[in-house]
Amino acid sequence: MTATRITPANGSIVDEREREALDKIARARAVALRAPKFLDERITMAHGAGGKATASLVGGLFAPAFASPSLALLDDAGAISVDGVGLAVTTDSFVVRPLRFPGGSIGELAVNGTVNDLAMVGARPLGITIAMVLEEGLSTDVLREEVAAIARAANVAGVEIIAGDTKVVERGHADRMYICTTGVGRRDQRAGLSPAGLRPGDRVIVSGFIGEHGMAIMLARGEFELDSEILSDTRPLWPAADALLDLGGDLRCMRDATRGGVATVLNELAVASSVSIVVDEGRVPVRSAVTGACELLGMDPMYVANEGTFVAVVAPETADRALSLLRQIPGSESATVIGTVTTDATGMVLVNTAFGGRRVMDLLVGDPLPRIC
Repeated sequence: MTATRITPANGSIVDEREREALDKIARARAVALRAPKFLDERITMAHGAGGKATASLVGGLFAPAFASPSLALLDDAGAISVDGVGLAVTTDSFVVRPLRFPGGSIGELAVNGTVNDLAMVGARPLGITIAMVLEEGLSTDVLREEVAAIARAANVAGVEIIAGDTKVVERGHADRMYICTTGVGRRDQRAGLSPAGLRPGDRVIVSGFIGEHGMAIMLARGEFELDSEILSDTRPLWPAADALLDLGGDLRCMRDATRGGVATVLNELAVASSVSIVVDEGRVPVRSAVTGACELLGMDPMYVANEGTFVAVVAPETADRALSLLRQIPGSESATVIGTVTTDATGMVLVNTAFGGRRVMDLLVGDPLPRIC
């Protein structure tokens, strides 16, 4: 067969043989994703990693059982309306090991992770509930440190701790401390965000360097003979989200790239919008320390968790303004356009590699980084 170069209206370039192969893969994925099944006999760590196993658990068991239109969107937070006021509600659990790590701790992570889920759906965080599960024998000094960390993080994020709960379990029945949260925020009306709102030609932005939280946790465990100064990027994202909301309808979607990393977020958005996303690998911002650690551990930074970096998709004509807005926000100074929304292969993410090739970037398989958030 003779390969023919074609140039679709969206500007992407593929040849016919590549398109045929991509179409076959896309059709096979569409069958699996249209009605996900949960057939596993036991829960494994992979079911909490944010990749394919998590998608199977949520899409094949939770979503059909609860049958909620809001939950079916699989967004970062659910939407409700009270007397005409649009609110967003999210809930999360934090089981990170170790409790304290370079750049943060479980208490700070619990607050930031919760307000970030609200920020990603365009909701200004208002209040958080904190429920703690404590293991018998936990040092009260450790508990005091985490209570102080929660208070500091809530103050920085401008959110109030409005309720809480405490449970203590027998020694050996937990790993020192778990924190469960629920967050409530007021939805901003400047933009109508939706993971299904991506359009061909849109630009894909990451708000900063990727992979830092996951690598910081891994190195803090001391399981590898690696010495690095990598810090977690945990931070509240509402200031950055608030700035981008000024783009109005040209801001299609935002999502924080936590478990499963940027790769998983892009796959979820490509499926939700029935488009493909082409990433230019050379434009993805990764610090050299993270790149080096990932290479030694055989990992791709695109799959490593972040706690203060998010993906935003914007209309092409507003990409430069989006970068300008983000780069004024502390923590988002390295915001970069890394890719484009196309129609090359529906529901898939493709990567233009630094060596001039192209590869498919699928959902995360397995659990290379357990207990990171």
